[in-house]
Amino acid sequence: MTILEVARTYAKLIAERRFSRPARTLRFIWPPEIEGTTTYLNARPDVTARIKAAIHLDMVGGGPATKAVFHVTRGPASLPSIVNDVAAAIGAFVNEQTMAFAASGAAEFPLTAPEGRKEPLQAALVDFSSGSDHQVYTEGSFRIPAVYLNDWPDRYIHTNRDTPAMIDPTKLLRAGFIAAATGWVLANLDASDALPLLQIVRAQALERTAGVTRRLAASDTGVNLVRFHLWHERSLIDSMSRFFQIPVRVRTEAEQLMAQLEAMFGPVGATIPPPSGEAAVVFSRRPEPKGPMSVFGYDYFTDKYGAERAARLRINSARSQWGDGGYAYEVLNLVDGRRTVQEITEMVSAIYGPIPLDVVLEYLRALEDIRVVEAAR
Repeated sequence: MTILEVARTYAKLIAERRFSRPARTLRFIWPPEIEGTTTYLNARPDVTARIKAAIHLDMVGGGPATKAVFHVTRGPASLPSIVNDVAAAIGAFVNEQTMAFAASGAAEFPLTAPEGRKEPLQAALVDFSSGSDHQVYTEGSFRIPAVYLNDWPDRYIHTNRDTPAMIDPTKLLRAGFIAAATGWVLANLDASDALPLLQIVRAQALERTAGVTRRLAASDTGVNLVRFHLWHERSLIDSMSRFFQIPVRVRTEAEQLMAQLEAMFGPVGATIPPPSGEAAVVFSRRPEPKGPMSVFGYDYFTDKYGAERAARLRINSARSQWGDGGYAYEVLNLVDGRRTVQEITEMVSAIYGPIPLDVVLEYLRALEDIRVVEAAR
């Protein structure tokens, strides 16, 4: 329903000539969850190759009875993208405006529906978690940046109490606004937006750096964590090129930002010895199959590898110290035909907390066994 309203709003604004037509196509999709998106991206490689980003909505607008928290969820750390920072900035804007309205009764953009509630949105701007179609877009087969707008936990999801009566019109409006504004920005980005976009990235990069600093105080993988953080921030800046050629001036300012971040931590990685033996093995993704290893109705990995063998893999019992510990998902996402097993282990350890190299290697060998990946010869 919210997706349809976003489409209707765009169409109305364009028809009234209040908006020009977007520079990029905006495509609206209502697939069967996860299975449908996997099928669609496989069946239409011509469309898949042109998708710049995806904005996914799943369970939005839940009122107080649902006990749900609204999230603006980033894509996985293995796929740094400005798409995430744009959505987070718009989510923060809505939080600020709705808080001002709730606190004082005055705001430039209160974003309230006449029949809805008036309290602030208080959207949680969070790191990646799986569980819906966004994880298909961002999976290593497709690598399409995606953000996920969702209410969770919703105590009535998938029950007979999941009815329109549980929706708060104001919260639904705000979720739709975040989706619509994010989509419109991304559909029209060009090089003239590069500098203000870098300012958004800079602000959020400094917040992420503060988070890394806090983690360093409780982590024994400091070098891995810092190296990954700097790689992530540089890659996120580079992701502007998915939408436009980055101007020289912006490149220069971006390098200054990276120099500032690096100076906060000092030199890292210079004394780390190169990997050897199994740690130096490089895996690449085979052309087929494309998509995540499991969908709601079918688990490709378990089907091909065998339930008993799959149950014994230690990666399945690995528990994250930091966030939603999708170790297996991120390990496969990080396979790119260039990274060694050691590099993948270091990166996924930086994302979710330390995991032994032999656990990562065991999973990669299992993927090799079912011909999802192959080792360089």
